[in-house]
Amino acid sequence: MKAMEQILEEYGVVPVVVLKKAEDAIPLADALYAGGLSCAEVTFRTDAAEESIRLMSEKYPDMLVGAGTVLTIEQVDRAVAAGAKFIVSPGFDPEIVDYCLGKNIPVFPGCITPSEVAQAVKRGLKVIKFFPAEQAGGVAMIKAMGAPYGMVKFMPTGGISANNLAEYLSCSNIVCCGGSWMVKGDLIAEGKFDEITALTKEAVELVKSIRA
Repeated sequence: MKAMEQILEEYGVVPVVVLKKAEDAIPLADALYAGGLSCAEVTFRTDAAEESIRLMSEKYPDMLVGAGTVLTIEQVDRAVAAGAKFIVSPGFDPEIVDYCLGKNIPVFPGCITPSEVAQAVKRGLKVIKFFPAEQAGGVAMIKAMGAPYGMVKFMPTGGISANNLAEYLSCSNIVCCGGSWMVKGDLIAEGKFDEITALTKEAVELVKSIRA
């Protein structure tokens, strides 16, 4: 069985999805699958998130569906019960991290300072989120923190698009990037799933060209 880090590195990009209606979950999963990305981080910002994760996981059991913007242990339990295979939090919450580790749930907490990275390293985490990436210093900050903390890799999210993806993925400290440009809210709301598939295919090809 492949390690989570290896799977994420193969994808290169993890679509960060905000679903306001659970009925959009299956068409979105279909679109991502058709585009070549069988993964998604469904943010827990909406009431539809839990059911969306359940629907996507049931339709595609092999799809790597995770829960993002997880702020409480209660949300961890709900997300995992719905089928989430990993948990992502915007900041480093020791309670959430320790709870997930205690239950062998892959967790990627947000870290943007050396002190937060140190806490992640102390707990044996191999991959951590870097959010908000562009606003927190981007690739330059990741390289700077990655120098003393070479045992961890980063999953930057926030402000990443097709325009700057190459800059991020060319950095050896980065395992993959979270992005929403191929799954924008207006495309989902307007039912433009064919366009989502096309943008996803472009993202997949872009990752291949960058890492060739």
